[in-house]
Formats: sequence, structure tokens, C-alpha cells
Amino acid sequence: MSTSAAPSAAPVAAARLGTVAVVAHRRKSLGGGLDELRATLAGAGVDDLLWYEVPKSRKAPKKVRKALKKGAGLVFVWGGDGMVQRCADTLASSGVPMAILPAGTANLFAANLGIPEDLAEAVRIGLHGRRRRLDLGRLNGEHFAVMAGAGFDGDLIREADRDLKGRLGRLAYVWTGLRHVRGELVHTRIRVDGVTWFDGEASCVLFGNVGTITGGIPAFDDARPDDGCLEVGVSTASGAIDWARTLGRMAAGRSTDSPFVRITRGRRVRVRFATPRMYELDGGARTAVGKLKVRSVPGALVVCCPDPPP
Repeated sequence: MSTSAAPSAAPVAAARLGTVAVVAHRRKSLGGGLDELRATLAGAGVDDLLWYEVPKSRKAPKKVRKALKKGAGLVFVWGGDGMVQRCADTLASSGVPMAILPAGTANLFAANLGIPEDLAEAVRIGLHGRRRRLDLGRLNGEHFAVMAGAGFDGDLIREADRDLKGRLGRLAYVWTGLRHVRGELVHTRIRVDGVTWFDGEASCVLFGNVGTITGGIPAFDDARPDDGCLEVGVSTASGAIDWARTLGRMAAGRSTDSPFVRITRGRRVRVRFATPRMYELDGGARTAVGKLKVRSVPGALVVCCPDPPP
């Protein structure tokens, strides 16, 4: 089974904070909200603060770039995995630490790192926690922190729209999954580090940087965001019974126990579909494509993490 314990990557030496930036999705909530966040930062002695709010996560990169140009030495990101993904994509390789304030519907990256949905503690971790270099994945030119996928997974994400997720939270993924269990099989060819690993009919292809993915499913039992590799999974499940068996095995044991799942690990992956498939990154739907070009980017992002248990 996967674990949400923080990874064991070597800590990055923490520099003086200097200018602190907040990039917040104003429609997300945590604790007492953004007013409490501002008060908490002021109470912690942060007096050089850049503050940006956005109505949608796709507008966040522009604000992150603006914060970097103004000399931000730490960027707090307020939102869910979609917001984190957009900001991580911009912060990648900058060396500027990202502190996560898990205010979204899905906060899988934070959960996998042990960052709690507690505003005061998340702020403390951001200001005083370990700075650690973690890997990111990169798919078709865009970074992701948790996972990416195509096929059944991409259709599921596309259908779990904002209104549904707002009303049902993680149950939205279960609901949309039940509506899409008839996801079609498409001939898929997957090359991992230059070698053909899979060539056949598949309903879903996944790439994981951490163990627990969309909907809180423990899909990649041995994943670590600090090993320089990505987990690669393919499913041949094609109907309600197959998917029920697959998800049941994932929940009860190791993913590889399922007869409909194959998993490997690699640094560079190429995928070709006979028919274009919708894909997603960290819960954000993208367009349908016939090819995927994926690679691991080791140590790309500095993240503020909790101290390890003694």
C-alpha cells in the first residue's frame, strides 16, 4: 500500500525568507479563509508580503512569474492540486520554495507529503519546515506533481466539473467513474526508456509521481517523489465488473494484484494511441491527443515539508 509519509529526500538549506508571496485561488477555503491567512502571516512577523488572488487556477502562473520578478523568496500556494500544478509548472527549476496551503477539493500532493489541512500548521511548515527538492513529471511540455493520465482517467476528470466537485467533493470522482465504466479499449503502444513495454488494447494509462492519486486511490504502492523516476501504469479493464475488481484490489492490497493492471517504472515514456484520447494533469483536463511524451524531472521543485517523525 502507498503511504502519505514525507519522502526522505535530502533537505535543502533554508535561506532567509525575504519577500514572501501568496498566490491564492479566491474560490477555495481553508480554516478561517484568506483573512485568517493574512493575519497569521502578520503574526509570524512577515512584513514584506506580495499578495495575489486569482479566480481560476490557469491565471496563477502569471502571478507566480510576477512574484519571482519582484524577488519572492517563498511562494505560498492556496488551493487544490490544480492550483499547485499550475504554480509548480512555473516554479520548476527556479529554486524558490513552494509552501502548500491545501484549500482545494483534492489536496493529494499535500497529503502525500504529510501537509495537513490545518491553516496554522500549514503556514508554520511553510515558514519553518524543511526545504526539500522533489521530482516533477513533465507531460507534453507541462509539469505535474501528483499524476497524469489518459483514457478512462482523462474522461473521468473532464466530467467531474467544478460544480459537481463543489457539491460532492471526492465523491464526484466516484460518481463520474460509475458513469464511465464502459470506457472503450484503444490500441496503445507504450515505450519506457526506449523499450516497448506494452503494445495492446488498453482503457487507461497513468503516470504517477506519488502513491495516492485521483479520488484518494492508492495506485502506485512504491512511488516516491524523490527517486528520479515515474511510475507507469496501464489498465486493460473494460467494463463495470472489471473496474470494480481493479479498484477493489487497489483499495485492499497492491495494485499489481489486479489481473487488469500492469505497472513499471522509468524516466522517459512515449505513448501512442490508435485513437486520440483525453488526458489530464493533477486533476486538470486537457485536450485529446494521439501521442504523449512524458519524462521525470528530478529535483525540479523545492517544497516546504513537515519535519520527519523521530
